[in-house]
Amino acid sequence: MSDPLQLIPAVDLMAGKVVRAVGGRRDSYRPLACGLCGDAEPATVLSALQRLHPFQVLYVADLDAIEGTGDHADILARLRDLWPGELWLDAGPCPQVAGVRPVIGSETLITVESLRERLAWYRGAVLSLDFRGGRLLGPAALLQAPQVWPERVIVMSLDRVGSAAGPDLAMLRRLRRLAPDRRFWLAGGVRHASDVARAGSAGAAGVILSGALWDQRLGAAELRPYA
Repeated sequence: MSDPLQLIPAVDLMAGKVVRAVGGRRDSYRPLACGLCGDAEPATVLSALQRLHPFQVLYVADLDAIEGTGDHADILARLRDLWPGELWLDAGPCPQVAGVRPVIGSETLITVESLRERLAWYRGAVLSLDFRGGRLLGPAALLQAPQVWPERVIVMSLDRVGSAAGPDLAMLRRLRRLAPDRRFWLAGGVRHASDVARAGSAGAAGVILSGALWDQRLGAAELRPYA
């Protein structure tokens, strides 16, 4: 029997606030304003997510760290203590917080060997294969070296984040053919419950959610079957 599809909310941090990610265009991101959360304070957003659904994992992207303009180490340490489950952290070349599962974004890698080195240093890390317009950001050779990939892989379609384009199921299927023994989480473009179901049918281990939660297109009723 296969494991149930895992739903992971995504929180993007920039300049101390949770921002709304749209299309991977980070220079246009603005503090989150939505009906689910009262404000864009990270602790407020985490509380709203916990009330919404018993999520087991939280994905956090420290966009300042990824862009090399700063970091949110103090805020992340507090979020780690506030979140009852596991926290996956994408913070660029290295995480600044203990007790989290690091996410290694392909956009931060130079070579396949640099992935080997970081996986040796960060045991249990997740690889995020970052795509824009179907093109991998990072060393193209990564797609010819699936044997190097860790057990957990995110299929991140940056240009689909916050869009109405839908998730890239074709890319998910392509990567699963390359590495059938890996587990894949689909990120970018998930709009509603039908997209979640389609991702599961395409073989995803889970999906990473943001806009569909902020707009309440995925509410408690739609999420309940995945508790």
